[in-house]
Amino acid sequence: MSELQQLREQVYEANMEIVRRGLVLYTFGNASGILRGDNLVAIKPSGVPYEELRPADLVVVRLDGSPVEGTLRPSSDLPTHLVLYRAFAEIGGVVHTHSTFATSWAQAGREIPCLGTTHADYFHGPVPVTPPLDAGDIEGDYEAKTGDAVVRRFANLDPGSFSAVLVHGHGPFCWGPTPAKAAHAAVVLEEIARMAYYTITLNAGARPISRALHDKHFLRKHGPGRYYGQP
Repeated sequence: MSELQQLREQVYEANMEIVRRGLVLYTFGNASGILRGDNLVAIKPSGVPYEELRPADLVVVRLDGSPVEGTLRPSSDLPTHLVLYRAFAEIGGVVHTHSTFATSWAQAGREIPCLGTTHADYFHGPVPVTPPLDAGDIEGDYEAKTGDAVVRRFANLDPGSFSAVLVHGHGPFCWGPTPAKAAHAAVVLEEIARMAYYTITLNAGARPISRALHDKHFLRKHGPGRYYGQP
């Protein structure tokens, strides 16, 4: 199997995973992956129902957006994915959903505070939210400007320590070193968004956990001396 075919299979599985985990209603989402050596991106085609999707249906483009393979129109969010791939060289997959709880935080324009160790295991701080796009950005190259807004929000953040962002009024974009890891990040994000919502509902005065506890949980899993899991 060629590297490109392997990428198609990986991206297909990432798309199926976000459906299996209940993050997608109808066609509300997309996953992509990149073959860095050749700068080729595979992404779900626009508006194709997931139950009809096959690996061969995925659209392949170059990093500049020019078409390579596929007869279907790529996801309308493709320009956002491409901006993220160009800006964050370490990522290999991107997932966008409109999952209920993460999108609710995005629509509220609120970052997700780290209220417990489940969050701390995956994000080294609150999940960031972008500022709203202005009218010029929306009326222009909207999807690419969405990606630009994410990149600006990460000017002082490490995309390796925060595998997701909430786009104000829109929804989450998640990423990882592979399409599967990006899908995993989307699933985890939805769960911590749900937990945070319920926590604040039960106790409006709930506050983030201490920096020491946050660092301990994140670094034991992701830091240079990590000891979570097997070597």
